[in-house]
Amino acid sequence: MTRVALVTGVVGGIGAAIATRLKTDGHSVIVSDLPGERLQAAATELALPAYGADLGDLSQVADMIARIRRDHGAPQILVSAAGGVCGQVGKSLDEVTSGDWRAVFEANLDSVFHLMHALAADMRAAGWGRVVTIASGAGLRPSLTGIQAYTAAKHGLVGLTKQLSQEFGPGGCTVNSIAPGFIRSNPATERQWDAMGTDGQAALINRIHARRLGTPEDIASAAAFLTSESAGWISGQILSVDGGIS
Repeated sequence: MTRVALVTGVVGGIGAAIATRLKTDGHSVIVSDLPGERLQAAATELALPAYGADLGDLSQVADMIARIRRDHGAPQILVSAAGGVCGQVGKSLDEVTSGDWRAVFEANLDSVFHLMHALAADMRAAGWGRVVTIASGAGLRPSLTGIQAYTAAKHGLVGLTKQLSQEFGPGGCTVNSIAPGFIRSNPATERQWDAMGTDGQAALINRIHARRLGTPEDIASAAAFLTSESAGWISGQILSVDGGIS
């Protein structure tokens, strides 16, 4: 069955791969990211309609959802792949500003709250829904990035996912999260990879049972299943897609 699906964070490789997979699976896919040329370029490459918004701003999210509802109908599938480290690098806690902290929380955690706040009535009215958040191994243990806010926000996202599952489950909406392992999917992860050096890269791969890094398509496959009709009795789960490193 064709559903309206909203995928956020499509400027990065994981979000784009998920949007592509859901489109291939026959859904009516809409994409979102920060407004600007990068979103338009991604939308053109994906051949999908795009709506720009700062997902850390509740009013912008509410406006975006209203426009999507008007143009396409309310999304019944939400995959929130927006997030990341916001250009930050690991540093000692006493060097972290409140602005640094808030920026990461707005991108990774507040964004999901704002999206579900705007979609809650639609999801309940539909009597069916699939929500997938993109957490991280950093939501389950300390982060390789060394960024305190990123680890804390992703842990918070895991908790929010479980709470939303409890709230929306009785209405036929499942809420799950994917915790990817290390994937070279954007400039930030490329910088992290380079910073590891040859020895660090080899050590990381040797810790992965599959002995390879993952790809955005690996995450997209998991998202495709969790948003499918077949996953109707799976909710409140955090699926580590990491080649076995966890």
